[in-house]
Amino acid sequence: NPSFAIYDTDVLRAGVVGKFLPGRDAGTDNALQGLSEIKWGGELGGFADIYVTDYLRARAELRQGIRSHDGLVADIAVDAFTDVAPGLRVSAGPRMTYATSGYTQAYYGVNASESAASGLSQYDPDGGITSYGAGGAITWDATDKLSMSAFTEYKRLAGPAADSSLVKEEGSRNQLMFGVSASYKFGVSFD
Repeated sequence: NPSFAIYDTDVLRAGVVGKFLPGRDAGTDNALQGLSEIKWGGELGGFADIYVTDYLRARAELRQGIRSHDGLVADIAVDAFTDVAPGLRVSAGPRMTYATSGYTQAYYGVNASESAASGLSQYDPDGGITSYGAGGAITWDATDKLSMSAFTEYKRLAGPAADSSLVKEEGSRNQLMFGVSASYKFGVSFD
């Protein structure tokens, strides 16, 4: 997720983080027929990266939903990394996501009217661990300030997400994502 470090040392980076959430409706997927539209929105919060060793990083993010949902979402990731060539790094490690009911209700809940319109069983989720899995990336430092990455992540839905009638009756607990990203370091210092 896009982040801006306010505090940055060799051991700890911390700052603000955001995430864009696209809208979701029946036009997104036929499995959503009869479910309420979720408007586009985002999540805004903070992050901390702790470099435990020269090759191990732990990252935690806590984000509040804006517009799409009103819950809190926490992501935790641990990555081991190594440089396979000058400017080329490979990283991988476990992932876990926790969300409050404001998030799970929006994305996994099915109320009575949605149940009647969609044929899905009613479901009223609480908060909890919503997924666990692993991810990996290849990062290329194109310049001192510009880096680009290709990444993949596997998630297994758990708890209130996995128990949803939307997942059980129309979806899958297994989620796979691929993507590319780019980051630029502005080099602004407040010393």
